[in-house]
Amino acid sequence: MRSLYKSEAGQRIIGHWCRARLDAFPVPHRRSLISVNGALAHVTFLGEEPARVVFVPGTNFNAATCLAVAEVLSSRWPVMIVDMPGQPGLSSGRRPAAPLRSWYGSMLTGVLDAVDARGVVVVGNSLGAAIALSCASDRIAARVLYSPGGIIPLRTDKLLMKRSAAWLLRPSLERSRRLLELFVTPGGAPPESTVAWMDLVARYCKTTLAPSPLTPALLHRWRDTPVVSAVGEHDRFLPPDRLAPVIESVFGRRLHVLPGVGHLAVEERPEDVVELVQEALDLTAS
Repeated sequence: MRSLYKSEAGQRIIGHWCRARLDAFPVPHRRSLISVNGALAHVTFLGEEPARVVFVPGTNFNAATCLAVAEVLSSRWPVMIVDMPGQPGLSSGRRPAAPLRSWYGSMLTGVLDAVDARGVVVVGNSLGAAIALSCASDRIAARVLYSPGGIIPLRTDKLLMKRSAAWLLRPSLERSRRLLELFVTPGGAPPESTVAWMDLVARYCKTTLAPSPLTPALLHRWRDTPVVSAVGEHDRFLPPDRLAPVIESVFGRRLHVLPGVGHLAVEERPEDVVELVQEALDLTAS
């Protein structure tokens, strides 16, 4: 096991930023640390328990960076946000040297067991979608895959590689902003809080996991289960024309293409997720 942080001081700075954001969040909530196989997962609960919806953030993200979608979801259902160990935030910073999706999947299983979750809809964003697909817990009734990693390889290009290198090697708010401009709709501006967060990630964290495709056998096991998938119209990393045929082939369902948003769809227009969760709930009842 190794730490994702460059130093203990950096870990404290990251933790302070996350706590300050959550402390200022006006929606009533409570937070807890749940131990799973020696690791600690930070969990945020919104609304009355038990949770109906479980949100799993993407690479480098956590509850403190997903407050807009947390507020939207919690206006409809009791919600639990699971910050994965091995990702920046308030969970354990240590993870296997080569973390497998099975490790993340077992972490999610352990959290669901610990809170005695039943019949939940798991909303997985980016890496979170790959984790949801890696989790075999029978406590999950349906999965919503949002800007989903783990299904096709992420598309990269020279501009992305150039801006990523600059962001990592010479961190600054401006370099974080320029990188995130590739994650939103063309001409759009990334949220300033996300810009500030990604600047901290570059300064204090080591490179974290980008989701690669899961095996066909693992993906096909969910074909006859309720799965709802969505991606932004302008997603640079998961182009809809590449993702749609794979979603239809694997899960037997159409891909929802969300107009006017990019890979950060969950931040650009968080209200879209409500319709997707409701569709997943309708599938569980049919």
